[in-house]
Amino acid sequence: MRWFPRTVSSFRDGGKDVLPSPNIWYYQKAYEIENRAQDVDDEIWRVLGEYRDLSGTDVLDIGCGDGFHLPRFAATARSVVGIEPHEPLARDARRRAGELPNVEVRKGRAQRLPVPDASFDVVHARTAYFFGPGCEPGLREAERVLRPGGTMMIVDLDVASEPYGGWMRQDLPRYDPPGVEKFFARQGFGCRKVMTRWLFEDAAAMEAVLKIEFSAPVAAKAIAEVRHLNEVSSGAGEKRMTLPVGYRVHTRTKPTGLVVPGHSASPSGAAAASSASPRML
Repeated sequence: MRWFPRTVSSFRDGGKDVLPSPNIWYYQKAYEIENRAQDVDDEIWRVLGEYRDLSGTDVLDIGCGDGFHLPRFAATARSVVGIEPHEPLARDARRRAGELPNVEVRKGRAQRLPVPDASFDVVHARTAYFFGPGCEPGLREAERVLRPGGTMMIVDLDVASEPYGGWMRQDLPRYDPPGVEKFFARQGFGCRKVMTRWLFEDAAAMEAVLKIEFSAPVAAKAIAEVRHLNEVSSGAGEKRMTLPVGYRVHTRTKPTGLVVPGHSASPSGAAAASSASPRML
């Protein structure tokens, strides 16, 4: 997820501001390589399953991109709806879902989800809410569309984890990992840190991915460090390469009974007053 702000410009979509994702919007083929390389041991899916059995549930995937995760959800869920603000990606997500009868893709934004109230058991968002403050409208929308007892699952890269998080911090030195985690804690989320393993078929695949994730100087440093980690010389390139990458899994469950003051389902103060948009959708 390449998200350092100097590369991002405002994009007008239907009169509403949408913040582009500079990797998948413009380098979709390389991002597909990245998706296939990520979490090859399914650690994130294992953790999500510990929080909530997805079997027979209705799932909403916010910021589904070109639909990479939709078939995985569809394998056990009763229904899956993917929401994507960028029409070319939404179109490709529909193609990926193909003939899956329980999957639908809709164009829309996290701030205004095109789905009814209390219509999902699970709301999932992956690499979409890095910045914490500013995503309150999206969190409120997620709460709106969840049924009582439903769970919101936010999966983000752990910017405090090395080495990937260190490269991210170099490109965004003002980013505050502890502050972001405190924000989600104040919003009523629990947090679990998960270490995963990315696996690339060769050095060329690794380089293609890191070049869309970071600025040129940081990407060059990252590539050299991954080569060193895998003991691959600059002249080689056929060896499969691994990279440890940490994630944060934030989860929050909507109450089934009376909402007490101060609970995440009853936002107040700055959270209730904020009108900022989610930073990545």
